[in-house]
Amino acid sequence: MVFLFIILVIIAIPLIIALFIKKEYKIVREVVIDKSVTEVFQYIKHLKNQDSYSKWATMDPNMKKTYTGTDAEVGFISAWESTDKNVGVGEQEIKKITENERIDFELRFHKPFKAVHTAYMKTEKISDNQTKVHWSFEGSMKYPMNLMMLFMNFDKMIGDDLQTGLSRLKDNLES
Repeated sequence: MVFLFIILVIIAIPLIIALFIKKEYKIVREVVIDKSVTEVFQYIKHLKNQDSYSKWATMDPNMKKTYTGTDAEVGFISAWESTDKNVGVGEQEIKKITENERIDFELRFHKPFKAVHTAYMKTEKISDNQTKVHWSFEGSMKYPMNLMMLFMNFDKMIGDDLQTGLSRLKDNLES
């Protein structure tokens, strides 16, 4: 009986802790690019251009990519399929465009896990020839999976990938 009680306590403690852990996360990174807002936005609103700067798009050179719709328009879908477990299978859809300001995406992951996240890229005019680009990734983890947030630094993991992408974007646009 004592053994059963100990097992129940061991199971219950993480479940109770998970009740008090946040479920949502938001990661934002930014970079300043020496180009006008119009030039930068016209480049980033095309999802196919992410192939040249997004860290995730370059992780598996053998991944299969398909596109549906007209790039740079709401409803355009960029899908990927990879046998690399770090890349998996999923798609990204343009959900909203505010010209020269912001583009909103929905990311749907199918493998190795199912999840839906949102992301956006926002441009901010610094001067006529300088633009700040914000790249954000938002998501949530359902209870009790949110317990993983204690052990995984999502801000660092995803944030580092966003910053790598923004650095490549800067290099691409300024060269």
